[in-house]
Amino acid sequence: MSTIISALLYYLILIPISLLPFPVMYLFSDLFFVILYYIFPYRKKLVVSNLKRSFPQKSDKEIAQITKEFYKHFCDIVFETLKVFTASQQTLKSRVTLENTETLRNYYKQGKSVIVVTGHFANWEWPAVTLPFHSDHKGSGIYSTLSNKFFDKKLRSTRARFGTQLMSTRKVHEFFEETKNELFTYGFINDQSPSKPEKGHWMTFLGQDTCMLLGAEKYALLYNYPVVYGKITKTKRGHYNLSYELVSDNPSAEKPFFITERSAQINEKLITAQPQFWLWTHRRWKHKR
Repeated sequence: MSTIISALLYYLILIPISLLPFPVMYLFSDLFFVILYYIFPYRKKLVVSNLKRSFPQKSDKEIAQITKEFYKHFCDIVFETLKVFTASQQTLKSRVTLENTETLRNYYKQGKSVIVVTGHFANWEWPAVTLPFHSDHKGSGIYSTLSNKFFDKKLRSTRARFGTQLMSTRKVHEFFEETKNELFTYGFINDQSPSKPEKGHWMTFLGQDTCMLLGAEKYALLYNYPVVYGKITKTKRGHYNLSYELVSDNPSAEKPFFITERSAQINEKLITAQPQFWLWTHRRWKHKR
């Protein structure tokens, strides 16, 4: 896609959508749901397959209901992500309620950086960009470079416009080294399928043999930074809650893979309680042990 076409798409379609009032935006989301669920199903077979494998005890009727609720939520996430392009700080703050943020502030007072792990659950974009609003640490998150340079630049600037610094997936170690004398929160989304499963860790997740990324644990051990899990839950449409749960206060004292497994267990508990809010369109189990 050329830069001109990308710019036209961005300024004539995406930005106008982003500027819509929330009630109107969610009407568009409802229309998008009809298209994505009924007319041109998007990865629907994969979603149903993932759900059946993860919840074999559920009936076909229950799986169908979760699938439908997932697509409604998925469409909301698409539009809520676009909203970040133009939403004000106050708007986002009003839609992400916070709990026990003193967890991060206590580590800041101790002069410690923190690794924050989360998953593709509920809405991971809004809490990420609002992190600087409630943390004294500088915020950072891993970012995968897009092949489209125009949208890569726009998405990076959008995610960073409230102060969050982005570290390329190719330069994570360099970023940690460059900032080791500063106080940072380093954000990791840990429920993706590793591109190189031989470098991951195999465990049981949602009842299945699953390969886990080891990035968060690797850097927690290397720098002995405390690890907390950012638990994001959906309270109602367009509103989320963020709380923190300690994974490890002293990673160097933990058994191998404890941090990875404990983080996955917290994520699994959230998914089991509200399965419709996880990103089931991921090809999470494409690798075999």
